[in-house]
Amino acid sequence: MSQSLSIAIVGATGNIGEALVSLLEERDFPVKDLYLLASDESAGKSLSFRDRQVRVRALDAFDFKAAQLVFCAASAEVTREYLERIVAANCSLIDLSAALPLTQAPCLLPEAGELWLATQRPPFLLSSPTPAAVAVALVTQALRSLLRPRRIGVTAMLSASTLGRAGVRELARQTAELLNGRSFEPQGVDRQIAFNVLAQIGTPDEQGHARLEARLAAELQQLLGDAHLPIAATCAQVPVFFGDSLAVTLESDTPVDVAAITACLAEAPGLELAEEGDYPTVVGDALGQDVIQVGRIRQAVADPTQLNLWIASDNVRKGAALNAVQIAELLIKHYL
Repeated sequence: MSQSLSIAIVGATGNIGEALVSLLEERDFPVKDLYLLASDESAGKSLSFRDRQVRVRALDAFDFKAAQLVFCAASAEVTREYLERIVAANCSLIDLSAALPLTQAPCLLPEAGELWLATQRPPFLLSSPTPAAVAVALVTQALRSLLRPRRIGVTAMLSASTLGRAGVRELARQTAELLNGRSFEPQGVDRQIAFNVLAQIGTPDEQGHARLEARLAAELQQLLGDAHLPIAATCAQVPVFFGDSLAVTLESDTPVDVAAITACLAEAPGLELAEEGDYPTVVGDALGQDVIQVGRIRQAVADPTQLNLWIASDNVRKGAALNAVQIAELLIKHYL
C-alpha cells in the first residue's frame, strides 16, 4: 500500500467501532489521520491507537471533508441521517449498519471476488455484509468447484451483540436480576432474553420476515451472483454475549461428496475446520479469531443432495470489522 488515507469511524465507541480501531492497527493499515466519531454522550472519551490516545469527537459537529474514507458502524438510522453529508464531502463509504439498499451500496466480500469494482469510480458506496452473510458466503464460495447450491437454508442463532452495546448490557442486566431473584422490565427488547431464545429479531414484514432475515437473503444472493437463488433464513436471538452460531443446509442438484467437501473446506482461506468427531463453538473456538469455524459436515438424513454443516463465528471481529477493513485494503490497493 503506497498511500495513506484519512479515516473516519462513525460509531467508534461501539463494539464494532472499537474492533475497527484495533484491526486498523493490527493490520498496519496506512492511516494518515484517524477521526473517531460518536454521539455527544461519548464525545471526549479516547481510544488507544498506535501508542497514543485518540479523542472521540462529536459526530454532529464533524466536517467529513477532513476524511477520505468513512466506516459507518453505528445504527442504520445514524447512517441514513449522515449519508448526504458524507457523500457531499466526496468520501468513500463502507457501511456496516445494513442501512442502505444493496442497489445503492452493493455488499462486498473480498474473498469472493470484486471484479465489478473495476467498472466503478470513487467515491465508493459499499456495504460490508451482515456477519451471518459473511460466514455463509465464505463457506459456499469455498465449495463452488464442488457444489453449486440450488437452495440454501440458514438458521442463524445470533448473540446479544447483534443489538449493539446496548444489547450486551441488557443481557447482562437481565441475567444479574434473575440470578438475584429480582423481577425486571425488558429494555430495548420486547421480552426476556436472558436464559431464553427469541424466535425473531425485530418487527416482521407482511410476509412474516424480519428485516435482518430479508437482508441476509438479499446479501447472499448478491454475493453468490444469483438473484433468484432460493434462500430460507431464520434469525433467532440467543442468550450469548458475543459470537454467532449458524446451522446451514446447502441443497445441490447431485449427491454431495462429504469427503471431498471436507477436504476442500480444510484448505479454504478464511475457514478453520474442526477435527473429525468434534464441532466448534463460539466461546471455545470462534471469539477473537479471524477465521470462520466449520464443523458437523454431513449429508441430510433422507436426502443425499443436501449438505448440512455448522458454523461458529466472531460476529463483531470477523463477521463485521475484519471484512470492512479488508474492503478498505482492497480499495486502497487498487481503486483509491
